[in-house]
Amino acid sequence: MILDTGTAATILIAGFLALIFIRIPVAFALGLSTIPVVLLELRLTPFIVLDRMFQSYNSFILLAVPFFLLAANLMNSGKVTDRLIELARVLTGWMPGGLGHVNVAVSMLFAGISGSSTADAAGIGKILIPAMQKEGYDTRFAVAITACSSVMGVIIPPSILMIVWGGVMQVSVGALFLGGAIPGLMIGLALMATVYGFAKARNYPVTASPNWAEFWAALKGAALALLTPVFVIGGIVGGLVTPTESAIIAAGYALILGMLVYKTVTPKDLGGILYDTARFAAISLFAIGTASAFGWLLSFYNAPRLIVSVLTAWEFGPFGTALLIAALFLVFGLFIDAIPTIIILGTVLMPVAQAGGIDPIAFAIIGIVSLAFGLVTPPYGLCLLISAAIGGLNVVQVLREVVFILAPMLIILILLAAFPEIILWLPKTIMPGAFR
Repeated sequence: MILDTGTAATILIAGFLALIFIRIPVAFALGLSTIPVVLLELRLTPFIVLDRMFQSYNSFILLAVPFFLLAANLMNSGKVTDRLIELARVLTGWMPGGLGHVNVAVSMLFAGISGSSTADAAGIGKILIPAMQKEGYDTRFAVAITACSSVMGVIIPPSILMIVWGGVMQVSVGALFLGGAIPGLMIGLALMATVYGFAKARNYPVTASPNWAEFWAALKGAALALLTPVFVIGGIVGGLVTPTESAIIAAGYALILGMLVYKTVTPKDLGGILYDTARFAAISLFAIGTASAFGWLLSFYNAPRLIVSVLTAWEFGPFGTALLIAALFLVFGLFIDAIPTIIILGTVLMPVAQAGGIDPIAFAIIGIVSLAFGLVTPPYGLCLLISAAIGGLNVVQVLREVVFILAPMLIILILLAAFPEIILWLPKTIMPGAFR
């Protein structure tokens, strides 16, 4: 038979939601939900779906994903996180709620190296959550601030989500990196202000008041690790390397630091590091393939065109359109991993953003910041799940603290929607050619 748009879209979406409801992993649910449509539609064969999956993998830029994951794993295994924590401690530990500020500051530093929020939550949480418990912090607060601060891993450049977005939407990755810098800094400062409020209300301790000698020692210890974002972002923005080449440089540099400079990674450790990297990369890339097949079927039946025509007819204006886009990404991010959401929802909403007068760079950063919330909100909330497991709590026990911490981050998201020049100023200043 020949399926119409409404029938095909209903089968796809209802099948996907049903599979999610019975706890089938998202990547598999996206792929399995395409089977009924392919079997019913005379114009399609299973080989077409497989071909769309292959085409999504046949992308040089996506090779950056496993290499950035490898760099993050090498940094964690190479005890680089410890050096970043020591630097964060001397920079922020003197304030009320010192270890909470350290948690946020080291997440900002680590985000500039790894590009992965889950690596951030795992690597930093294993060290700081027990340390905060020992210093008398409420475990729920320690878990919540670790989870919420880790989302900066996908906002502060380099970011794996930005690389995927750039590859899927054909947008300059360098401009996306620059566009995420100021929003990431704003979120970091908002989180530190929230920690200060909690510290005053609950009388959390000051860690220490470091002297200049400690500061220089910590800076010297972390200096080589802090060069990573200089190589990665500087190389891409300067046009010297592609995102994939920069990811390879980051992984190679992390390997040199771990094995030759700090000597904390041994040849014996590499097997486990490579295995973990391959496992997480396979999950991410498989999700890209199934999401691409799902999104292609929606496009085949003109579902995106129908959605665009409905949304553009409402004429929200730039701010209203930006809020609608943020809301849709927030809702999808509750249930679906960020990468499939970018491929499915991002490609649908791109024409809506253009019709609403929103620049592609601003659209991308608003979408990515919105998706970052999904990393700490149930039922998906991967960073929250990781942090809660480290703290020995279940997710429900920390939701109250998470809501309080996310509130200022939500205000910043609204500010980005209202004033997109916050996002665009840096890329327009440094990479004006990306806007021609």
